[in-house]
Amino acid sequence: MGLKAGIVGLPNVGKSTLFNAITNSHVEAANYPFATINPNVGTVLVKDKRVDELSKLFNPNKTIYTTFEFFDIAGLVKGASKGEGLGNQFLSHIRETDAIIEVVRCFDSNDIIHVYNSVDPIRDIETINLELIFADLDTCTNRLGKIENKARITKDKESIIEVNLLNKIKETLTNEKPIRILSFNEDEKRILKNFNFLTIKPIIYVANVSDSDLSNLDNCKYYQMVKKYAEETNSQAIAISCEIEAELSTYSEEEKEEFLKTLGASESGLDKLINATYKLLNLSTFFTVGKDEVRAWTFLNGMTAPECAGIIHSDFKKGFIKAEVYSYDDIVKYKSESALKEAGKLRVEGKDYIAKDGDIFFFRFNV
Repeated sequence: MGLKAGIVGLPNVGKSTLFNAITNSHVEAANYPFATINPNVGTVLVKDKRVDELSKLFNPNKTIYTTFEFFDIAGLVKGASKGEGLGNQFLSHIRETDAIIEVVRCFDSNDIIHVYNSVDPIRDIETINLELIFADLDTCTNRLGKIENKARITKDKESIIEVNLLNKIKETLTNEKPIRILSFNEDEKRILKNFNFLTIKPIIYVANVSDSDLSNLDNCKYYQMVKKYAEETNSQAIAISCEIEAELSTYSEEEKEEFLKTLGASESGLDKLINATYKLLNLSTFFTVGKDEVRAWTFLNGMTAPECAGIIHSDFKKGFIKAEVYSYDDIVKYKSESALKEAGKLRVEGKDYIAKDGDIFFFRFNV
């Protein structure tokens, strides 16, 4: 299950620069509003050092990392949900993403135009968030117009539940609050799967800071504003210098490590972004290994062994019998599966086993 994230923000905040850097793409990143007209899509490998270590141990024919797909859409502006600017044309491209990454300008520069001619990250965040709320409100209102009569005339239980749910959502959106602040019962969660509301998605605020501020975030007033806002709204904020990420994208892995050391950083902005998204979405990684391939798979924490098997293929889940499992830490320690068996570290688990980050699975099934 590769991840998908939509990158949103005002024009000229660094969205396309960030997209170019993390995907090694070359989309236009010009110094004027609406440089991005068509939505850009890029896929990056989620580099995991555990995959590299497993490949050294098993020497497979193929090594496959899990992936992260980014959608970069045109800059949104105030009134986008009503047709202003260009970004509203492409909101549909992020409706099926797992998370929203909102890039916020957190640096001063006379050379780069700001669409509102001043830097105010909270104003910018609230402008974007309000447009996402208005877009969801339109979706909600349109659906209510179609389902209310059916619920009233037929007294259909499912329709009544949906109407009540949508009215709860509409009230929240009308008060200019995102859907993600609400809690839902199981019936409501099932109905919500039919909608791709934008403001129900988790959000990460990427503060695009200057090179100098990146190593001194405590004194970066703009980043501190974004961080405080994220904490108050149960979201996440990370600081990235899009210019540094652009430079890193031109380096080899060895050069990247050296450059990051000079910055006093242990990971790139892309790594920070991916790690933050995994945490926000409550995701972990399991592995499958062998001579054919070593592969990483993303799963939702709390999934059972059969559900993880289903990520690989639906037949694996349907005909699940058992799972042979051991941990990444143990295989690194003992170096081989035979040594693992001798040490009693290879286990056989059934249908109720809850997968853990770093598990290595071999699924037995029969269809």
